Amino acid sequence: ENLKALDTAGFKFIVGSRQTKAPHDLESHFYWNGDYFADGQIIDTVTPRHANSKVNNKKLKVEPVWNPTMGTSWRAVWQYSAKRARRDSVTLEAQRRRALDAVDGIKPARRPRFVKTTRSGCSFDEKAFERAQKLEGLKGYVTNLPATLMPATEVIDSYHELWHVEQSFRMSKTDLRARPIFHRQKDAIEAHLTIVMAALAVSRYLYQKTGITPKKLVRTLRPLREITISLPGGQQITAQPEINPETQKILNKLGH
Repeated sequence: ENLKALDTAGFKFIVGSRQTKAPHDLESHFYWNGDYFADGQIIDTVTPRHANSKVNNKKLKVEPVWNPTMGTSWRAVWQYSAKRARRDSVTLEAQRRRALDAVDGIKPARRPRFVKTTRSGCSFDEKAFERAQKLEGLKGYVTNLPATLMPATEVIDSYHELWHVEQSFRMSKTDLRARPIFHRQKDAIEAHLTIVMAALAVSRYLYQKTGITPKKLVRTLRPLREITISLPGGQQITAQPEINPETQKILNKLGH
């Protein structure tokens, strides 16, 4: 419903998909290729908007190409990574051990994954574990951006840039003190947030240019201050800060 609301409002989105959706989204791939995936392989297909919908014909070897007129599905991009598969395998093995310990009564706790309960008691769900093993290394993304606007590789890359957005929100609340807790008037609150957003834009620009986090930039540049000294008789002397090599590197990256 949230994705539909975003789409109806005219927004474009890229969200992560649950790995458990892979058997349905990649049904055609599994039918024709079994469990084989090449490292880095990307499959551009569709995923149903509703759980009970069927939008892919597994007997067609070519994956369907999503477009905005397909009202029962979204575009789904799946990628296989051997490195992710190794990481998933370690995670699954740890979950398997916890499940077996729970079945054996070694670690009484809330029911872990791969433990099924029957009338005769708890047992290890071998079939569920095997299904999970088949999905090791797969990561999915759901979007309403057609391939004509954004290729699959760019969808993946864009999703992995989201941490910058999350970092910006955290930085707005901490480093930039975005919460206008000392303001009561609407104009004062809006002015405060305008300054914060301007500071955020500047900090993101500096980060893109230098590769240095805003916190480290502030720590490096804060001691550098130009001082103007007024002497008797109206004479003024300006004391320039000493530019050390680290600061000069930053200035060079900024084109100064």
